[in-house]
Amino acid sequence: MNPVMELGDYLWMTFAAFLTLATFSFLYKDNPLYKIAEHLVVGVSAGYFVIILYYGSLKTQLVEKLYDGQMVYLIPLILGVLMWTRFSKKLAWVSRYPIAIYIGIATGLAIPLEMQTKVTEQLQAMMVELHWGNLFDGGLLNYTNSFASLIIIIGSLAALIYFYFSKEHKGWFGGVATVGIWTLMLGFGASFGFTVMARISLLINRVQFLDQWRITSVGSAHQEGSGSYTAVYILILVGIFGLLAFDLIRTKGKTDTDLT
Repeated sequence: MNPVMELGDYLWMTFAAFLTLATFSFLYKDNPLYKIAEHLVVGVSAGYFVIILYYGSLKTQLVEKLYDGQMVYLIPLILGVLMWTRFSKKLAWVSRYPIAIYIGIATGLAIPLEMQTKVTEQLQAMMVELHWGNLFDGGLLNYTNSFASLIIIIGSLAALIYFYFSKEHKGWFGGVATVGIWTLMLGFGASFGFTVMARISLLINRVQFLDQWRITSVGSAHQEGSGSYTAVYILILVGIFGLLAFDLIRTKGKTDTDLT
């Protein structure tokens, strides 16, 4: 039997459940409950990331180094302060210089990383040694060894041929290009499937959380303090669904008046 949760913890849990239900209310339509949850998430996230950036980057990479006497870090400090001139109509042009320096450095760091992760490693995945003897295993295709590598090589080359526009896609060349676009569609479909699975995972997590909130709120009849939690639970549900029902009735009334 689960013990009764402390009141403070339960109130935070109830607040999180309220925001979850308010977010789900967007399935009905855009409404004030959803806007409250949306603004809270955006505001709290912004504040959270400000704290993370300060203690994770600014404090360790700038403040502490200046405190240790490394005066060279005055340069990024000055550049960072100059970015704030963006909010001045007269001095906004000054902010272009630190922004240009930042974009240049970020681009120089990003290009090698992008080449390494999205080009070099992809090429390395194609340059695998094919063991032709492993293509058949006991008279049956072995799908786990060289056969899978062969599919990767053929699909990658076919996809590259599809983007070769100097030759008309006809005959055998057009057939290979068709295989290439099928490969691309399979890749896009797999990426979309992973995205959907991630979103469904988040949905399952929220539904499980709401169910845990329900269990904690209703509790058992012999658990001391479960009655007050149940009252809060019912009040939240009646409040949210009551407001949505009232908005539905009010909207329907306006529609009927406009029609007459």
